[in-house]
Amino acid sequence: MSALTVALFVLGLVLLVVGAELLVSGAARLAARLGVSPLVIGLTVVAFGTSAPELAVSVSAALSPGGADVALGNVVGSNIFNVLFILGVSALIAPLLVQRQLVRFDVPLMLVASAACWLMALDGVIGRVDGILLFAALLVYTVMLLRIARRDGEGGDEEVPLARPGSLTAKLPVQLVMLVAGLAMLVLGSRWLVDGAVAFARLLGVSELVIGLTIVAAGTSLPEVATSVLAAIRGQRDIAVGNVVGSNIFNVLCVLGISAAVAPSGVAVAPAALSFDIPVMTAVAVSCLPLFITGGGLARWEGALFLFYYCAYTAYLILASMQHEALATYGMAMRYVALPLTAITLLLGLVLELKRRNDQAA
Repeated sequence: MSALTVALFVLGLVLLVVGAELLVSGAARLAARLGVSPLVIGLTVVAFGTSAPELAVSVSAALSPGGADVALGNVVGSNIFNVLFILGVSALIAPLLVQRQLVRFDVPLMLVASAACWLMALDGVIGRVDGILLFAALLVYTVMLLRIARRDGEGGDEEVPLARPGSLTAKLPVQLVMLVAGLAMLVLGSRWLVDGAVAFARLLGVSELVIGLTIVAAGTSLPEVATSVLAAIRGQRDIAVGNVVGSNIFNVLCVLGISAAVAPSGVAVAPAALSFDIPVMTAVAVSCLPLFITGGGLARWEGALFLFYYCAYTAYLILASMQHEALATYGMAMRYVALPLTAITLLLGLVLELKRRNDQAA
């Protein structure tokens, strides 16, 4: 391994940290200046910006012969990773509080977008018309978000760290430069970090398949990881959660929508993706709603549960790719033991929370 690869790996990690710091700080100050909540900034500017790598990868793959699996897999895999891994890690750092807007509007929309993707994929291809409809839905969603922000006219439930009047970071051009520079550093840093990680994995003898299923699959989501984790550490929980939910909506409506619209024959859907990965993405979106309703957020134990399921999902992919003899037993254990127990726990929590609210109202 060359010294240049090691240097780029380290530099990529530094760029991720610095870029996330600039992006979160600039977004928080911009929210305060515009008089909108950090949640809206997280759902739009931050979420759309950190999803730029997914957009570049999927559109490029859709235009390449035989790249449909990459275009679709990048969106589906990133959405699963965003919820299970990023929200899981962020909740372990600091329990995540969720605003009513997310529970009533954005998370249901994420669920509807995932279900729409599944429905459009049933015929084996997400065609150009489907792609145009998805992108049109993104435009409507963005307009509705801005209208909600203007109607509410509030800064959210969190304190936004304001720059001192007259200081450099209090100026609008500087805040915009912080946003753009932060996004650029995140994209470049994630690319260098992934390239270095792949080189390390090959040096250790890890197979190309496992590298593709793990390092490369998560690579385009590194900007979201850095942004949400740092936002959770800094107490900007609206940005941490809004980044994930907004990114997932953006991935389906914009990334997949544009990919399907520009591809000559749309985006073909592999049978494995239709029977397993897309349903998992939809189930992950569904799982957010009861968790957010029951406690108004995501507790540390719920974050640990999300991380457990991401590890379980990755293990399943690896076993399936190897056609391992333990795959059937593993699948049965997850399907008939782990998932039902989790569903019962979440349902019980939801019932108890609704009962508590009814008692308070009475």
